[in-house]
Amino acid sequence: MERSETSSKRAKRSGEVSEGKKQERRLAYWLIAPAVILMLVVTAYPIVYAFWLSLNKSSLSAPGEREFTWFSNYGTVLSSNYWWTAFFVTLGITVVSVAIELVLGMAIAIVMHRTIFGRGVIRTVVLIPYGIVTVAAAFSWYYAWTPGTGYLANLLPDGSAPLTQQWPSLAIIVLAEVWKTTPFMALLLLAGLALVPDELLKAAEVDGAGAWTRLRRIIIPMMKPAILVALLFRTLDAFRIFDNIYVLTAGNNNTYSVSMLGYDNLFKAFNLGVGSAISILIFVCVAIIAFIFIKGFGTAAPGSDNEGR
Repeated sequence: MERSETSSKRAKRSGEVSEGKKQERRLAYWLIAPAVILMLVVTAYPIVYAFWLSLNKSSLSAPGEREFTWFSNYGTVLSSNYWWTAFFVTLGITVVSVAIELVLGMAIAIVMHRTIFGRGVIRTVVLIPYGIVTVAAAFSWYYAWTPGTGYLANLLPDGSAPLTQQWPSLAIIVLAEVWKTTPFMALLLLAGLALVPDELLKAAEVDGAGAWTRLRRIIIPMMKPAILVALLFRTLDAFRIFDNIYVLTAGNNNTYSVSMLGYDNLFKAFNLGVGSAISILIFVCVAIIAFIFIKGFGTAAPGSDNEGR
């Protein structure tokens, strides 16, 4: 008994992974292997084929004329003002909408968690916006801001047409995103909030900790895994925004997103080479975002240890 305890202490001091930890990780790999294999089968071919198309000068208007051009399509995209305008618009919408959703989602999650009466009704009502199809919700916002017919547009001075100007259009797009997906953020945060022991919060309250102190020092640190998952999912989803922009502005007034830029090149201009290059660049951006989240907040992720292995 003493020998095993001594060896485990030596393993901890030397930074070695214990045998039990190795078995746990092997089991985890076996459990996720079927899902990983299925995802590779479903996604590997489209990604590889899109990458191959991005290396060619190819168009559906002339399907027989294909020329291998290496990375010239990427140079065309990255040297274009259209790409960088769409990229920064997408980045701005992502950062602003996700930040607002995190704050509102946390507030809604706390309300749903603390509600004593009618908890099920409140949670159902809060989740209604997330259950509405995005295109249908976008059309409701579009008609609400259309002069003459929109109840929100009628609140503005005569002659106002917010969807015909860049900054008002972007604000409405962010508003539509926040309204639609804040319930999703709140649901994920509610799951993390349920893991915070009430006894710990009551003990802190007895010790004189106020509501803000309990939130900052106890609730948020213990919710880091849930916050990481919520931020990761929503950031990846927001960066691929398409529906709201397509319905509300159709990309006019410099409100293009990178997804809309790829769509227009593929399905309107029939430029398979440039459109596929844009798709691959979006894939790379999403992968970088996921990498930053996982590496930057890795110690807060579920299943991670303090050593970051």
